[in-house]
Amino acid sequence: MARVDMTETEQGRQENERSGSRFRTTLDGLRRDRGIWRRGILIALCAVGLTLLMVLHADIPNRIGNLGSLTETFLPWLGLFVPLLLVLALLRRSATALIALLLPAVVWLNLFGGLVADKSAAGGDLTVATHNVNADNPDPEGTARSLAASGADVLALEELKGDVVPAYERGLAETYPYHSVQGTVGLWSKLPLRAAQPVDIRMGWTRAMRATVVTPKGEMAVYVAHLPSVRVKMNAGFTANQRDVSADALGEAISDDPHERLVLLGDLNGTMNDRALNAVTSQLRSTQGAAGDGFGFSWPASFPMARIDQIMVKGVEPMSSWALPETRSDHLPVAARVRLDAS
Repeated sequence: MARVDMTETEQGRQENERSGSRFRTTLDGLRRDRGIWRRGILIALCAVGLTLLMVLHADIPNRIGNLGSLTETFLPWLGLFVPLLLVLALLRRSATALIALLLPAVVWLNLFGGLVADKSAAGGDLTVATHNVNADNPDPEGTARSLAASGADVLALEELKGDVVPAYERGLAETYPYHSVQGTVGLWSKLPLRAAQPVDIRMGWTRAMRATVVTPKGEMAVYVAHLPSVRVKMNAGFTANQRDVSADALGEAISDDPHERLVLLGDLNGTMNDRALNAVTSQLRSTQGAAGDGFGFSWPASFPMARIDQIMVKGVEPMSSWALPETRSDHLPVAARVRLDAS
């Protein structure tokens, strides 16, 4: 038995020596391979270009098909090019490309690394939610039941078609005794509502509203908005002019609001990175950015690629933020838990 143990030990020692020899041989080969610095220049240039695209995204002009806003909408996905370029750099055995890839990796982590971590916390006074229910939703009753079971205290709905509003009213009535529908948006609440009224976002019909929610800790202004959709046209590219005009109008209304506590719920048809929403995003905090876990993408529901459904706050403290289960809409509902006595 002892002889067998010695043989196994000897075999292990020899295998370690062979592994070490192969490693030293590889290192020696890399030292002698002077092409390791010359190969992969194109890959390195792509890495530098990707870095510049992420760093200078705000300087990409919108004059040509709203290219800047389009880039900013899908900006987080640029990070997928880093592992792709890494594989190419390894295949090319290029030290130059590998070093260059540190640039986009660091920039992406600086921009979005904070979103990857879970920043949610326990507690909070109120759960708010919003959902673009889709005007062509084939199951409004089922969607209403799902949302009623979500636990939200205040619920905003967008893209309410007139003939299906009664279906949502019936499905939500037992859970939410207070509600108001203004045009194609509505607000349902477990707490009393007052002063519900439309908000003019310069569209010619009502797609935004404001109401005051009376909470045990005081009043809170709640806005519901459905900004115009962006369009991709063959002759004009990515166009969002009407959305941008409406975003500015919504920003003005929020700026003029006297309430210290304010929540915006809705489909803004743009992400927090989109410069066109600056009139809104410069005044409010995203609950997903402040207290979410991950990116919280909400659209399209079948394979979410962007968070265009937003919950934004001022004067209240986000505690957690998440996406709710899929309904028969093309958007996912999103929810957040907030504390009313913001620090």
